[in-house]
Amino acid sequence: MSRVIAIMVTMTTYGTWLRGDARGWVDRGVVMPADPGLEHWDARRLKHTPFVFGGDQCHAVGDMIGTALVERLRQRMLALAVRSWHVHFVVGSSSAPIVRVVKCAKDAVRWGLRPGRPIWTDGYDKRYCFDEESTRRRVEYVERHNVERGCAARPWAFIEPFDG
Repeated sequence: MSRVIAIMVTMTTYGTWLRGDARGWVDRGVVMPADPGLEHWDARRLKHTPFVFGGDQCHAVGDMIGTALVERLRQRMLALAVRSWHVHFVVGSSSAPIVRVVKCAKDAVRWGLRPGRPIWTDGYDKRYCFDEESTRRRVEYVERHNVERGCAARPWAFIEPFDG
C-alpha cells in the first residue's frame, strides 16, 4: 500500500452548497446531477441564512486555520486558500487523523469569529495524495484560488513550499 504524502481538504460554509446544486453535489461518494427541486427543498429547511466570509475576513480566517493547525497539531501547511464560501488546504501527512485536523480548523474559525450561528457544513471533502505529482497539482490548485483573488499564491508565512 502506498504512503500518503499529503491531504487536500475542502470545507464549505453553511448553506452555500446544498443537495441538488447546479455545480453538482456528492452523495456517498457519487457526484450527482443538478436537481432544482431538491435544492429548493434543502434551502427551505435551513435554520439560518447561508454563511459567507466577507472579503475583509478571508485573510484573518486563514490565519486562524493555519495557526491552529501548525501550533496545536504540528501540521505542515503546504497550501491554503479562503474564499467567501469555501476553504481549501493541503497538509503534509501526520499522525493526526484527518477528522481531527478538520475539527481543529473549523473550531479555530468558530472561536475566532464567534458568530452565534453555524459557519460550516457538517462534512468536508478530502483527497489523499500518494505521490509527488498529485501533491504538486493539488497545491497548485489551491494556490490558484489565492492568485484569482489578487493575493500571493502563499499569503501566509506558515505555508511551507512543497519540495517533493
